[in-house]
Amino acid sequence: MNKQASEVWITGVGLVSCFGEGAEHHWNVLSGDKAPAPIRDCERFAPYCVHPLPEIDWSAQIPRRGDQRQMENWQRLGTYTAGLALDDAGVKEDEDLISTMDLVVAAGGGERDIETDNSIMNDATSRNDRDHLLLERLPNDLRPTLFLAQLSNLLAGNISIVHKVTGSSRTYMGEENAGITAIENAAARIAAGQSTHALVGGSYNAERPDLLLSMELNHLLARDSNAPVWARQEAGGGVICGTAGAFLVLEAADFARARGAKCYAKIASIKSDLGSREEAATHTRIAAMFDETVGERTIDAVISGAAGSAPITALELAALRERFGADMPIRAFTSLTGHPLEANFPLGVALAALALKNHHFYPPFEQAETAADRQPASILVTAFGSWKGEGVAVVEAV
Repeated sequence: MNKQASEVWITGVGLVSCFGEGAEHHWNVLSGDKAPAPIRDCERFAPYCVHPLPEIDWSAQIPRRGDQRQMENWQRLGTYTAGLALDDAGVKEDEDLISTMDLVVAAGGGERDIETDNSIMNDATSRNDRDHLLLERLPNDLRPTLFLAQLSNLLAGNISIVHKVTGSSRTYMGEENAGITAIENAAARIAAGQSTHALVGGSYNAERPDLLLSMELNHLLARDSNAPVWARQEAGGGVICGTAGAFLVLEAADFARARGAKCYAKIASIKSDLGSREEAATHTRIAAMFDETVGERTIDAVISGAAGSAPITALELAALRERFGADMPIRAFTSLTGHPLEANFPLGVALAALALKNHHFYPPFEQAETAADRQPASILVTAFGSWKGEGVAVVEAV
């Protein structure tokens, strides 16, 4: 962002994780003298753990039962969390403002019909013409509406229908990259004067056997482990997924001031990249992102969306300590919430905004992390994807 760019303010935060819902609730849970115990389910999907969805009354943000029924859980979660962000920003009932609000969403694919998948796979064990088997079964076993429900931009569609957010709409796919790109795009458009206010974020349902399977086929999941992120690296690493939703209301500073909005913090700089995970190339790329986003700024703390997978998580920690020193307070929130892929970067930015608004930083989330010795004014947020893609942002106090 150049010096003439509009400041990008964060004026609304919507959060749902295993700890519950709401920005203030998450601050109260996570900011005490001691970090809370993680909430995990290590039985339903053994040998893999997940951080589960909390109890939610969907009707609080999605009033119509018909709207709720036609959504899958990841869509309900995203639509619900988007509503929390709009409420928090004080714009939910402002029809003129909502109707011109831009929408940028990070989303994955729709949920599978697990019973149909299992049935087809069982039949495939006794047949050699599996291509023909698929052609026979799929037209008969899958409802046409299921194909529509799989579309990633249905989350944005549901947010528009339920909350009347009807400005421009963009949906990004690509796991952690999607969440990074969504915020990068929304912030860049506001900074350039192409947008005045936007709703941006994503959601992830970790309690899906199909997603766990896709990650395990890539040897990414932690098995028989509930260790926190940094400690997990000693045993070879691995991802522990978490169900979460995170949405932000971003506004141009002048636009927010004109309507008397409160401000959590501003996004001062942001950068994403995608490339080889070979160690030397990754180190060079991370250093370049730090140079571009941090520059000569003083960074008081780091909020990391560390995926947990090897070797990227160990490379991330080494790069952070090399750049900022061993005493830099780093908090890997995924130790507590699990890793929510598309929602990872929005969640990290939200946690940074909460800390800056409340003039306080979080206690160590695990033994490897050091306590903060000062009130933060500038926080670096990182999201290094479990397989590909990296993003960093500097979030500053206003």
